[in-house]
Amino acid sequence: MALGDKTVRVRSLSFKLISVIAFVILLVEVAVFFPSLANYRASWLDDRLRVGGVAVRVFDAVPDVTDLPVEITDPLLQSAGALAIVYRRAGQTDLIALEAVTMPTETHLADMRDRNPLRLVVEGVETLLFGGRRVLRIVGVPPGAGDIVVEVVMPEGPLRADMLTYSVNILALGFIIAAVTAAVLYIFAERLLIAPIKRLTGNVLAFRRNPENGTLIITPDPDRDDEIGVLENALSETQAELFSMLRHRRHLADLGLAVAKINHDLRNMLTSAQLLSDQVATLDDPKVQRLAPRLVTTLDKAIGFAQTVLDYGRQQVTPPRPRRFSLHALGNEAAQAAGLHGHPTIRFDNQVPETLDLKLDPDHVSRVLVNLFKNAREALEVMGEKTPDPAVVLTAGREGDQVRIVIADNGPGLPPRARDNLFVAFEGSARAGGTGLGLAIARELTEANGGRLTLLDTPKDTRFALDFPLASLV
Repeated sequence: MALGDKTVRVRSLSFKLISVIAFVILLVEVAVFFPSLANYRASWLDDRLRVGGVAVRVFDAVPDVTDLPVEITDPLLQSAGALAIVYRRAGQTDLIALEAVTMPTETHLADMRDRNPLRLVVEGVETLLFGGRRVLRIVGVPPGAGDIVVEVVMPEGPLRADMLTYSVNILALGFIIAAVTAAVLYIFAERLLIAPIKRLTGNVLAFRRNPENGTLIITPDPDRDDEIGVLENALSETQAELFSMLRHRRHLADLGLAVAKINHDLRNMLTSAQLLSDQVATLDDPKVQRLAPRLVTTLDKAIGFAQTVLDYGRQQVTPPRPRRFSLHALGNEAAQAAGLHGHPTIRFDNQVPETLDLKLDPDHVSRVLVNLFKNAREALEVMGEKTPDPAVVLTAGREGDQVRIVIADNGPGLPPRARDNLFVAFEGSARAGGTGLGLAIARELTEANGGRLTLLDTPKDTRFALDFPLASLV
C-alpha cells in the first residue's frame, strides 16, 4: 500500500511540476556556470599578469636587473606564485627566475591577449578536468605596462584548486537557488492551480461513481473569475443538469415499467374481450348486430394501441447495414405493406425514377416509408369523400448537396397540436386515439442512417422530406 501511495505521489501533477521547475533552474545554472567559470579563470590569470607587471616596474626602476639581490627577486616571484617572469619590449627579452629553479621544457600556453569567449570556456573546462600537473605560460599585457609583453611561468595546480573551490561554491549556490525558487513557485502554483485541479478531479471522480447524489455537485469558488472559476461554474451546471436528467429518466423508467406491465395485462384482457365480442357478433339479436361492429372496432383500436406501446418499449434500432437498392422498387414494397396498393379509393403514385439507386439500410428506409404511408392513408381515409381524388405521391431526387425523398398526400394537413409536438412519442399523433410513435420511430431510423426527417411547410396537404447525404446516392 505504501509503495502504491509512493507511485501515485511520483505520478502526481505536484511532483511533476516541482521536478520540472527544479530541472529547468538547474539547466539555467549549468548554462551560466561555464561562462562564469571561464570568467573566473581569466580574472585569476589577469591577477597573475598584474603581479608580473608590478615586478617588471620594480626591475625597471633599477639600472641593472642583474644587480638585484635574490632577497628581492625571490619574494616578488613567490608573491605572484611564479617560477619565472619573462618580459619583452623593443625586441629585447629579459628573464627573472627563482634562484633554484629549473625551467620546464613542456608548458601550456594561456594567451590572455585572445579574449574569444568560446576559447575561454573551452580552456576553462580543460583546466578543470585535465589540469593541475602542467606548467602554465601566461602571456599578456598588464595594465600600465605600455608595450611590454609579460609572460608569467607558474604551475597550474593552484589555478585548478581555486577553480574547484569556485565550482563547488557555485554549484552549491545553484542547488540552493533551484530549491528555494522551485519551492516558492510550487507553493504559488499549488495554491492557485494544483489545489483547484485536485479538487475538480476528486469531485469528478466522486460524482462519476454516484451521479444521483446531489451533495456531490461541486460548489464553485465565488472569488475566482479566471479559467479555473469558469471551469468550476460550467462543471457545477453540467452536474446539476445531469443530476436532474438522471432523476427524471429514473422516474420515466419506473413509470414506463409500470405502464408496460399494465399494458401487457390490458392487452390480454382486451384480447379475451375481443374473442367474446366475436362470439356475441354471431347472435341473431338485431340490437346485438347493430352494436357488435362498433364494439369490435373499439376493441381492435384498444388492442392496436396496447400493442404499439409494447412494440415501442421493445424498439431497438440496430446499426445500419448500408447496401445498394432501388428506391422505386422499395417504395412499391412499402406501399404494399402500408395498404396503399390496391386501395379502393386512394391512389398511390410512385414518381421515383427506376434508375435511382441508394446506398442505405433498405430495412430502415422501408420502415420509415411504411410509417409515413400508413399515416397518409389513415388521414385520407378519415376525410373520405371530402378529398377529391385522394392520393399519396412518392418523389425523390438530388437537391444541392443531398438526396431528398418526399412523401406527400393531398389530405387536410396536420393540426396545430400535431405540428407543435411532431416526432414526440405519445404527443405527435394527428388522429384521435393515435400514439404518435410512428413518426418518433421514423425519425430515429432516419437519423441512424445519417439523414434528417422534416415536415415541409405547405398550406394544405402534408409533405414529409427525408434528406440524406449525397454520398448515399449511387
